[in-house]
Amino acid sequence: MPTQPTYPGVYIEEVPSGVRTITGVATSITAFIGRALRGPVNDPITINNYGDYERRFGGLSQTSSMSFAVRDFFLNGGGQAIIVRLHNGAGSSTITLNADSSPPGLPLVLEAASVGSWGSHLSAHVDWDTKDKSNDQLFNLTIYEKDPETEQVINTEKFLNISTDPDDARYVPRWLESNSELVRVQKDDLGTYTGDYKVSNTRPLETFSIGSPPGSPPVLIEDPVQATEVTDGDHLTDDQFYGSGMEADKEGIYALEKADIFNLLCIPPYASSTGGIPSSDAQPTDITTGLIAVANGYCEKRRSMLLVDAHSTWNSKDKAKSDFSDNSYPGITSKNAALFFPRIKQPNPLREYQIEEYIPCGAVAGVFARTDAQRGVWKAPAGQDAKLNGVSQLSVPLTDDENGELNQLGINCLRAFPVYGRLVWGSRTLEGADRLASEWKYIAVRRTALFIEESLFRGTKWVVFEPNDEPLWAQIRLNIGAFMNNLFRHGAFQGTTPKEAYLVKCDKETTTQNDINQGIVNILVGFAPLKPAEFVFIKIQQLAGQIET
Repeated sequence: MPTQPTYPGVYIEEVPSGVRTITGVATSITAFIGRALRGPVNDPITINNYGDYERRFGGLSQTSSMSFAVRDFFLNGGGQAIIVRLHNGAGSSTITLNADSSPPGLPLVLEAASVGSWGSHLSAHVDWDTKDKSNDQLFNLTIYEKDPETEQVINTEKFLNISTDPDDARYVPRWLESNSELVRVQKDDLGTYTGDYKVSNTRPLETFSIGSPPGSPPVLIEDPVQATEVTDGDHLTDDQFYGSGMEADKEGIYALEKADIFNLLCIPPYASSTGGIPSSDAQPTDITTGLIAVANGYCEKRRSMLLVDAHSTWNSKDKAKSDFSDNSYPGITSKNAALFFPRIKQPNPLREYQIEEYIPCGAVAGVFARTDAQRGVWKAPAGQDAKLNGVSQLSVPLTDDENGELNQLGINCLRAFPVYGRLVWGSRTLEGADRLASEWKYIAVRRTALFIEESLFRGTKWVVFEPNDEPLWAQIRLNIGAFMNNLFRHGAFQGTTPKEAYLVKCDKETTTQNDINQGIVNILVGFAPLKPAEFVFIKIQQLAGQIET
């Protein structure tokens, strides 16, 4: 009785119902880790369509296998992706705006917002047509970005009345950091701003084309200062993905520690077919088995799934079967990973739409997302509805018998069928080989369990520090039971009644007095999973003449 009665009369109290709704988490947020033309490094950026990727990371590039995988993800129904950009020695372009000789001051050095050769196409222009022309600390700054092919300006940022005064609200380092997508002020060796900048632009008045239509007169402005030229660096190696101290620093694959949740992980090729670093003129074809093992372990920790691509040398069923059977690739047996074979072929817009070979993980992740949205995470992302959009060919055509040999090993096949086109035609985890007899044989079963685990993990945090006795246990049963019953009503489990489909147990049998003394509450949640119908037998019998009696 929280209210202390002081006068005769009626008192109203609101009593909590004990209902705390558990909301199901997302099931198909896909993380991509790899090389990109531009964008933040070691920082997970959430995008919702391929237009977002083009704006933040530069779009398709022959040096970025990730760019094609992300495109395929959204082309096949993907809804949300997390991009982690890595690089190996990419430079950062700078623009130096020289300081006046009187009064003395440090030059203002602008730096491209992210590393990469894209910054080499930036330029900056300064003028002093400000609101207070007597204030020599105020100036206007215009940043231009040119198209590397046409030399036309494709992006412009203009900042008026910014200041070199650290006490000014529009102090140039802070203002650019908050408002510019193209440049930042370069920090000193201690990672700070000096606060003692002086800016001038003594370049002569020249003509400079700022994107006028061909044939039109150029616009007359003061010639901007060009950025320094840098490169995109070398191909990635394992060292950019994992290594000593990287997990603590949240770098490489561990940059995903800064992301709230992801359900699927795709790592496009960065190494050669032999596992080494590709030559400067060669394209990456694979990822190493060492990274696959690290990525799989991280996925198990984060309750997500790793999508593994077929090796680039798997040009036949026999090669795939041999390498997989002797464990040379992918080198893991895991309930949180799945492998898809063969690779896909698509037109390449960067090479006049010639047909080239690509990894399937992005397209398959899109099929996962589409299936989740249409049917639910408990539906196997395979079958006639699992069409691979934008895929014109498969690198290795497979027959039913060849598919059967690979399927019993746990290799998911991509198939081409008349009318239906290219389909995902397998739904097993890398623990799905028949001889393993694993309870996590099927992707749909494993993903349903991960979905329930993550939802309950997030939805039961209110339990912490509550009095550990029957009233709490009753609330737990009520809330988890409501969540599980909702899944049952949506067709997520076997059985015709809730009792057949799931159970939720939390009482003195699951939580003993010793558990209570240690501050532990034990909750038992069970479910009867739906398993895909992999093999359909139709029995046909010829009826002989029947004698009625």
